[in-house]
Amino acid sequence: MFIFIFLSVLNLYVSGCWGGCAEVDSLTEAVEGEGFLLGCISCKRREEVKAEAVVDWFFKPSAQENYSHIFQYDHPTALSPDPVFAGRVEWRGTLDPDIQIGAIFISNLTANDSGTYRCRFQRTLFLSLYNHEDIIEKRVELQVVAEAQRELTAVVAEILMYVLIVVLQLWLILVLIYCYKKISAEQEAREDRKALKAQTKLLDPDEDCDGIKTE
Repeated sequence: MFIFIFLSVLNLYVSGCWGGCAEVDSLTEAVEGEGFLLGCISCKRREEVKAEAVVDWFFKPSAQENYSHIFQYDHPTALSPDPVFAGRVEWRGTLDPDIQIGAIFISNLTANDSGTYRCRFQRTLFLSLYNHEDIIEKRVELQVVAEAQRELTAVVAEILMYVLIVVLQLWLILVLIYCYKKISAEQEAREDRKALKAQTKLLDPDEDCDGIKTE
């Protein structure tokens, strides 16, 4: 879920920059009573070509066969024709006619919101000789659960994070010990050189206290 929140926030600030567009799949598990970001990304293959797109979302409950039209975004107009989703769906995608992120946020989820969501991009590419129409569809199987369940990958990632923190701390301690020993050794070497130099001066009969050799 974090990656789609990041993409949505990023889209608000850099909606005109698409060099980093990546088609990431949406998460598929939501918690009852909370909101959920349904992700749908369709990257334009040729950035230099001007284009416009309309995004439609459809929903089919788990026990039914027919889809209902729940949302449409045709910049800058957003519509929610299904009364079940009216007032609960917000556009979180591209704020520009050239839509590449078609994410929506659904609030106040219930168990009845479990099912298949279909996202459809109707894109028009304005080429030099003609306009090309393209339709891209993606599906998200959403399951609404009573309580959030931690995924195995999240648990493993958290364990690895703590292991990495411990390893880095041990490595830092070893580095500090090494640096301390090295500085101490250099300090002892300087003291030895000073003592040796002083001893050499004392043993040299041809040099007086002022460092001037006698005739």
